[in-house]
Amino acid sequence: QVQLVESGGGLVQTGESLRLSCAASGFKFSIYRMGWYRQAPGKGRELVADIDAGWTNYADSVKGRFTISRDNARSMIYLQMNSLKPEDTAVYYCYTRVDGDYWGKGTLVTVSS
Repeated sequence: QVQLVESGGGLVQTGESLRLSCAASGFKFSIYRMGWYRQAPGKGRELVADIDAGWTNYADSVKGRFTISRDNARSMIYLQMNSLKPEDTAVYYCYTRVDGDYWGKGTLVTVSS
């Protein structure tokens, strides 16, 4: 049974940093693409960053500020978020596609101005 559990969200001020974590279980983690998505109030869910063997991909809005990484030995992915802006306020979700789409329950990031 695939499970994704996010942690690390919180309330920060503009310019500060946060590190999100996602613990994965129930599948062969190392061979699957993993991603972070976010959903801001009143908006649709959007891709923030994803990672597979040897490559990463970022939304233009976070390039140069966010870094996605993974630890295959621990079945974890991370999102280091620097220089946070109020427009980064959203619920952040961990995602993978194994035999279907799987999402975590999300962790809320609030950036105050």
